[in-house]
Amino acid sequence: MSHTKQAGAVVVHGGAGASVDHEDACVLAARRALGQLEVNGDALDAAIIAVTTLEDDGRLNAGSGAVLCLDGATVEMDASIMDTRGRLGAVACVQDVKNPVQLARAIADTPHWMLAGEGAQRFARAIGLPESLPLTERQRAEHRKLMAQMAGSVPVMPGVDNSVFGRIWNYNSPLELPEASACDTVGAVVRGPDGHFAVATSTGGSAPSLLGRVGDSPIIGSGFFAGPEGAVAATGIGEHIVRHLLARTVYGWIAEGMLLAQALQRGIDLFGKDVAVGLIAVSRQESGACSNRGMPQARMTQR
Repeated sequence: MSHTKQAGAVVVHGGAGASVDHEDACVLAARRALGQLEVNGDALDAAIIAVTTLEDDGRLNAGSGAVLCLDGATVEMDASIMDTRGRLGAVACVQDVKNPVQLARAIADTPHWMLAGEGAQRFARAIGLPESLPLTERQRAEHRKLMAQMAGSVPVMPGVDNSVFGRIWNYNSPLELPEASACDTVGAVVRGPDGHFAVATSTGGSAPSLLGRVGDSPIIGSGFFAGPEGAVAATGIGEHIVRHLLARTVYGWIAEGMLLAQALQRGIDLFGKDVAVGLIAVSRQESGACSNRGMPQARMTQR
C-alpha cells in the first residue's frame, strides 16, 4: 500500500430516511473530523470524532438520540470502527454508554474485535467511559409515534406484519400497542493525507425490533468496511443490508476501478424501493454519498 501525500477527505451521514433538517449536525461532524486530520493526520481518529459528534447531537438515531426499544424503556446500541492500519472493533446491543463508537475503538485494543450486551457495558465501566444521558422527551415522543403506527395496518418494517411482534415479544414488560421505521444509523468515512482509510458507524438500532436485535452497523463487510482502496459505510434496514454484504461488495467494485458514484448507485440498486438504504464512501481519488431516501450528509476535503 502506497502512502503518498494526498488531500484528506471526510464524508459523514446522519441516516437514510433521517430528516435533512439535521444536515447541520453532519457539517459540524465533518468540520471536526477535518480539524482532527490537521492535528495528527490519523483517519481513524477523524472518523471517530465525526461519529462522536453525531452521537452527541441528540436528533439522530445514535448515542444520545438512540431510539427506544418497543418496551419504551430500553436502549440498545451498536457501533464499529475499522481502518487500514489493522484496527478493528465493534460493539453490539450495549446499554448505558454515552458514545458507543468510543467503546468500539477501545475494543479494538483488546484481544477481541467485538463485545456484546452486558459484557460490553461492564468493559465500558471498567475503562471509565461515561454512562448514557437521561432519556429525552424527543426519544419518548418517537416511541409513542411508533406505537401508534404499529397499531395500524401499514407495515412498519417492509414486508413484516406488525402483529408478528406481539407473537414473538421477548421483553420483560407486556406489549402495549396504543411512517417509517427508525434505521438511521450515523457514520463517517475518512481518507487520511497519508493514504490510509478509516470508517466508523453508530446506531441506536431499528424500530420496531426485538430485544437483542443486531443490525448491519457492527457487522464487518455489511455496515462498514475499509481496505487499501477506500472505505464504505452503509445505513438503512440492516436485515436487508447484511444479505448483500453491502459495504464489502461496494468496496470490491471500487477496488476493481469502478467510478465511486457508479459503485454507490449500483449498491443502492440492489434493493427494492420499499427498503431504505444509503451509502457513503471514499476512495484514493473520490468521495461521495448515495441514498434512496433523504439522507443528511456532509462531504469535505482538505484544501
